[in-house]
Amino acid sequence: MTGTELLPARLSDELDVLAARLTSAEGTAIRMLNYFGGRAENLLERLPDWAKDELERGTERALGYAVEAAQVSRGSLPDQPAWVNTGLTTVLGAAGGAGGLPTALAELPVTTTVLFRAILGTAALHGFDPAEMEVRREGLTVFSAAGPLEHDDGANMGFLAARVTLTGATVRSVIARVAPRLSVVLGQKLAAQTVPVLGAAAGAATNYAYTRYYQEMAHVHFGLARLAREGGHDTVVLTEALRARLPRRD
Repeated sequence: MTGTELLPARLSDELDVLAARLTSAEGTAIRMLNYFGGRAENLLERLPDWAKDELERGTERALGYAVEAAQVSRGSLPDQPAWVNTGLTTVLGAAGGAGGLPTALAELPVTTTVLFRAILGTAALHGFDPAEMEVRREGLTVFSAAGPLEHDDGANMGFLAARVTLTGATVRSVIARVAPRLSVVLGQKLAAQTVPVLGAAAGAATNYAYTRYYQEMAHVHFGLARLAREGGHDTVVLTEALRARLPRRD
């Protein structure tokens, strides 16, 4: 079976839902960027050199903090609905953007933790146990998606299709692999939060887009994994079937 062959009705319907989630996640970010003006590739030019140099190291630290804090908090704080996660990070983004780059940098690890908790909560919705190390490692790889400010389904499909074996990999090694990709993504967010006057509004808008995006990507990632597990389907085949359902772009 390939991505273009006839699929069982239930499987086809579920892939339609995942395709709609992926399309919706990307569209939110594009609308936000159109509102504030500019393009994602130009945002990083707004950051000073020292911030660019620190960004990848800061991203690694933020991911490490997120994994530890998310695991501890799951014992006392239940997973929240998507709208609660989105509302919380939107408020955090507004607070971070209000003070410019220093407060935006301080907000980064907190928002990253909320995002990772949201990803783990999504994994649980699809029947995976976030207490398992492999599920937490898979959750980290969701941050390898293209990023909500990049209108590029090719990069996202590559992320979904690349089933790199994580068995035996440490959380630290996964973080080291994910951090360079995520540092570019978070750099775009930080740059948007430094927009003069609009810093708080831009921080709220970017965090809203980022939280929606990563929750939707987690649904797609763990949704495909669930379909593969339940039906014995190959993940690459499912990914190709999903790709065929995405709208064509010029």
